[in-house]
Amino acid sequence: MTIPEAMVEVTSEEELRGLVGEPASHTVNKNRTALHPLDRDWLAHSPFCLVATSAADGSCDVSPKGDPPGFTKVLDDRTIAIPDRPGNKRIDGLRNILSNPHVGLIFFLPGRGDTLRINGRARIVREAPFFDEMVARRNRPKLALVVEIEEIFHHCSKAFLRSGTWQPETWQPDALPNRARLAKALDRAEDSLEFLEEYYGPSYAEKIHTEG
Repeated sequence: MTIPEAMVEVTSEEELRGLVGEPASHTVNKNRTALHPLDRDWLAHSPFCLVATSAADGSCDVSPKGDPPGFTKVLDDRTIAIPDRPGNKRIDGLRNILSNPHVGLIFFLPGRGDTLRINGRARIVREAPFFDEMVARRNRPKLALVVEIEEIFHHCSKAFLRSGTWQPETWQPDALPNRARLAKALDRAEDSLEFLEEYYGPSYAEKIHTEG
């Protein structure tokens, strides 16, 4: 990596803390190790989360997971399970977990700026009694992540407020090429644009809803 001469790097926690300052006591002490009833309510209403993983060699991945609200199964106050649905079969995050079980999760509620964060240790499970409770659109998952909670806390809405993420007047979905054109340019050059426009068109959503 070429570093511009004018760029000044931070190289120690002491230097970092000097620049950022000390956190408020309520921020430091908000971490918990078990689900509160309000956390359970949040998970019951959340349709989307991000799963961050890192392999033993340090390579990282963040994978989106989405399903009808309540797709995350609470097994007990310290354990949750997330179904794995059909995707692109890269399994980047799952492969990371095999060598390093530590995961970071962020659960979203559409329209809400605050989020629920969970850090813990994950296992990949191929069968369990609770799989029957994870059926979505008549599809039973083949795999699930079982996460043992080590740390849980709610995060404030500053990032969403600054970005205007949930404000429709800030949305510019047509500012960039659509998914079909991105695929043609970046990873599916062998396919025609006409085919990709059809593939990623309205029928794409229909396929997703039928495959689970």
